[in-house]
Amino acid sequence: MDDVVHDDVDDDRLKDMIHDVGAESFAKAHGYGSMSRYAQTPLYPGSTNFTRLSVVLRLMNLKAINGWTDKSFTKLLQLLPEENTLHNRNYEAQTILCPMSMEYKKTHACYNDCILYRKDFELLKSCPRCGLSRYKLKQKDYDTIEEIEKHGPPMKVIWYIPNIPRMKLLFANPNDAKNFRWHAYERKCDDMY
Repeated sequence: MDDVVHDDVDDDRLKDMIHDVGAESFAKAHGYGSMSRYAQTPLYPGSTNFTRLSVVLRLMNLKAINGWTDKSFTKLLQLLPEENTLHNRNYEAQTILCPMSMEYKKTHACYNDCILYRKDFELLKSCPRCGLSRYKLKQKDYDTIEEIEKHGPPMKVIWYIPNIPRMKLLFANPNDAKNFRWHAYERKCDDMY
């Protein structure tokens, strides 16, 4: 993995990234207009080298390479001078990059990974295998068990990305789609298999 963050502004390939996401995905959430607006908004008034989008991309790249926590990233954003156009929190910075976010579904799960609370188990309040409660039990926040089950946070939540939206995103870029299909259509067969 390349641990170097490139300083060449022309190397960002922002237009390619925006194009690769696809028109259908941009129609969702913030849409193409906000992404292109972020790509044209200078980081500081009068700045010609850095845009709001290019800096967020670079900072998120650094965050991923160096394993920064969300809290440390937020503290870094708060150190920047006030004249900049970036948000000062990690979540707000991520929203710039996520107008093309994929659909996802959240499902409660047993803390010990015994079951998912869906289909037949959707209405259960505790795991039938290990007996652990589905919800975090904090008596100081709620008076009764019923209130905990109604308003309390689940012990564990999994995020699931359905296959069809995932495949649409993977095949949105024609070059990537060609590479995915190479093995089936373009490799040379030697009749060994």
